[in-house]
Amino acid sequence: MLVILTMLWGMIASTAEARRRHPENFYQKLWCDEAGGILEFQLKDRTRVDCLTSQYAIEFDFGSKWAEALGQALHYSLMTGKKPGIVLILENEKDKKYWGRLNKVIQRYGLKIQVWSIGRSGEKEG
Repeated sequence: MLVILTMLWGMIASTAEARRRHPENFYQKLWCDEAGGILEFQLKDRTRVDCLTSQYAIEFDFGSKWAEALGQALHYSLMTGKKPGIVLILENEKDKKYWGRLNKVIQRYGLKIQVWSIGRSGEKEG
């Protein structure tokens, strides 16, 4: 039963990923290279910062995973001593609602997190 559930979950995840314009690492590389950062910087706790720059520890994620990105960026900041940053990947108009949610939480709790967005063709915003 566990094997069947695992296979089913894999197929669902693959289907969701197939709808993406590009995989997450496409956006990471494009953005991080332009920012002069280090991709996939490994921390002492074996987690990886998606992009580490001279000022920021940055998490990349698709819009629907905005809340997860928030927690990861804060953790990476704590581990590196750098400012937290998030690049939210917004591949279509519907994704813009996640940008609003992320910024509402940041403002409500007075969090000092730099946020950027990147669009489906790799254009950088924010």
